[in-house]
Amino acid sequence: MTAINPAGEDVTHHILSVLVQNRPGVLARVAGLFARRGYNIFSLAVAPAEEDGMSRITIVVDVESTPLEQIVKQLFKLVDVVKISELDPRRSVERELLLATVRIPTEQRGQVMELVNIFEGKILAVGVEALTVSLEGHPDKLDDFEALLGGYGIVELQRTGRVALPKLDRQARLRVMTTPPAPTTPLKGKVS
Repeated sequence: MTAINPAGEDVTHHILSVLVQNRPGVLARVAGLFARRGYNIFSLAVAPAEEDGMSRITIVVDVESTPLEQIVKQLFKLVDVVKISELDPRRSVERELLLATVRIPTEQRGQVMELVNIFEGKILAVGVEALTVSLEGHPDKLDDFEALLGGYGIVELQRTGRVALPKLDRQARLRVMTTPPAPTTPLKGKVS
C-alpha cells in the first residue's frame, strides 16, 4: 500500500483505519510505533470490528501532509495487523462523541439548553448547579460547540476520538436508491 496522503496539501492530518486481531498488547504495539517515529497521535479510537475476533483502530495523525509510507510498512510487520487503509478526510465520514458537564447558574440554563438544541445535542443530566450534555457529529462541529460552552464554565469534558469510514461512491448510492421495491401480494377479498 502506498501511504501518500490522497487528500492533497490542504489537509493537515491523516486518518488510518487499521484492522487488527483482537489480542492483548496490540494497541500498545501500534501506538508505540508512532511514538518511536515521533508522530503525534491526535486521536485514537478502538472498538470491535464487523468480523469476530477483530478490532478496528482509527488513528488520526497530525503530520502536515507528510507521507506515512514508512510507518505503514512498519505497521504491516506487526503480526496482528490484518489491513491498513488511509482515508482521505474529504472522502470520509468522520464522527466523534463529546460529553461535558457545565457549571451554570439557573438564570443562564436556558441559554445553554438553547445552544444544545441548536447543535442537536442532548441534555443527559440536570443538577442543582450543573448540566451534563452530549453531542455527536463531525469533529469540527464538536470544536465549535466546545468553544461556545467554554464561556459558561466547563467542569469536565471528554471526547471519544474520531471514528471514520470511507464515503460511499455516487454509483453505489444510486444503485441502492434505484433498486425497485419488492412486489407486494394483493390482499384477498379486495377488489382492484
